[in-house]
Amino acid sequence: MRKVTRHPVEGPNALLQIYKTVSPWKGIRNFVVIQIARYCPILSFKNWLYRNLLKMKVGEHTAFGLMVMVDVFFPEKITIGRNCVIGYNTTILAHEYLIKEYRLGDVLIGDEVLIGANTTILPGVTIGDGAVIAAGSMVHKDVAAGSFVGGNPLQELRRISEELV
Repeated sequence: MRKVTRHPVEGPNALLQIYKTVSPWKGIRNFVVIQIARYCPILSFKNWLYRNLLKMKVGEHTAFGLMVMVDVFFPEKITIGRNCVIGYNTTILAHEYLIKEYRLGDVLIGDEVLIGANTTILPGVTIGDGAVIAAGSMVHKDVAAGSFVGGNPLQELRRISEELV
C-alpha cells in the first residue's frame, strides 16, 4: 500500500482549489525550472537544478534522461539515491488531486535503481536498492530491493541475483 496523506476538500474538485494548497508562484517557478531540466543535455546541471532550486534529494552519480518530469508542486518530497538512472520521459509524482480530496506522499528511490523509459511513479512509493523497473511501467506500490518489476498493474518479473545488488 502506498504511504500517502489524504486531505479532504469541500466544494468543487481538489485540483480547482490547488492554490489553497500551493503558492501559484511556487508552481510557476518550479514549472520553469523543470522545463529547463527536461530539455537540458548536461546531466550535472540537471542535478544541480533539482538539488538547489527544487530541493529534491538526489544522490551522487544519478542520471536523469531527457524529458523526465518530476512533480511540479512538491518536488521536495522526492528522494533519489546514488548511481541511479531515470529513463526518458519518466514521470515522478508526489501528489494526486482528485474530486473530493488530494493526497501527498514521499517518493523514495534507493541506490543503483534503474527506471526504464516512459514509467510513471505515483506518490507514496518506495523503490528499494538495486531494483529495475521495466519501461512503460506504472509504479503504484512499493518495489522490493533487488527485484525486476514491470507492467500495469506492476508485477515482479524476477529477482535479481544477490551478487548484482
